[in-house]
Amino acid sequence: MKPIWGPLIKLAVYTLVVLMGTGLLLLVIVNGRTGATETYRAVFSDASGVGTNDSVKIAGVVVGKVTGVKVVDKSHAEIEFTVDKDIELPASLGIAIQYENLIGDRYLNLERPRDAGGPLLEPGSTVPESRTEPALNLTVLFGGFRPLFQALEPAQVNKFAEEVLHTLQGEGGTVEQLLVHTASLTNTVADRDQVIGQLIDDLNVVLGSVSSRDRQLSNLLLQLQRFVSGLSEDRSALGTAISSISMLTDSVTGLLVEGRAPLRDDILALGDLAGHLDRGKGAIDEELKAIGPLLNRVDRTASYGSWFQFYLCSMGGSFASDGGRAGVTPYVNNAERCSS
Repeated sequence: MKPIWGPLIKLAVYTLVVLMGTGLLLLVIVNGRTGATETYRAVFSDASGVGTNDSVKIAGVVVGKVTGVKVVDKSHAEIEFTVDKDIELPASLGIAIQYENLIGDRYLNLERPRDAGGPLLEPGSTVPESRTEPALNLTVLFGGFRPLFQALEPAQVNKFAEEVLHTLQGEGGTVEQLLVHTASLTNTVADRDQVIGQLIDDLNVVLGSVSSRDRQLSNLLLQLQRFVSGLSEDRSALGTAISSISMLTDSVTGLLVEGRAPLRDDILALGDLAGHLDRGKGAIDEELKAIGPLLNRVDRTASYGSWFQFYLCSMGGSFASDGGRAGVTPYVNNAERCSS
């Protein structure tokens, strides 16, 4: 038997590496902190969007995480968070809720005063509402820019919104840059002023035409409503008719399929007949010319009723005997009708 210790050791090492990687991944996902921490609290007038495991930062560096959010005094929010134990926080500390990105993630930004001297904030202490600042209300902010955004490309809107957010949160960018981009975007809209004006004029013409034909339009809509109502009332009959049409189509299809071969032979024979008629067209023409006088005589003969009348105008003949052929005196009628 082959020894199994080698594969077992490899499996154990592989399993250990996978577990360590999974653990590190979970720590990143849940914003896990491995060192000793201290717990603090802060009261905010609005803590919308803040959730457990959101980051706590000082100067952009993650130093802790949010551990809980709850309502206090029926109208305020209290956020509980932890900070690494080796971080000393001044008692005059300010805390602001800021946006991590444009999709709505938040974090707590611990703002140290310029004068770092003075007493320190004791672990378990609560920062009052007077030294906290809720997140910027982007709905109200960007709602004011709605007319501008409607004339811009999505990429321009995203860049502009990001710069507005960073500038107002004090995380980079300047008001000057913001104004420059705002002016550029406004100029873009102004450059399209002629197009927008022409569009408005065209819309005025269209709406004027529609308004001048209001009665006809109303009648059209009324007739359309009646037509649709009639179709709805006759839907059973229409359904039956459609089914019958389907059956008729199937029957005609079957008939054509079955009669295709005989019909093809008849068409070929018709071609041969047409060729024969074409080759004998001279004789046919002569016969048709002769039919005219013959039909006149037949018409005169049958003019007295639904029968043919025969009038004996002449008669002759001969007969044979042992003595030879003997003739018979012919009979001739001199009536007027026999002279024509």
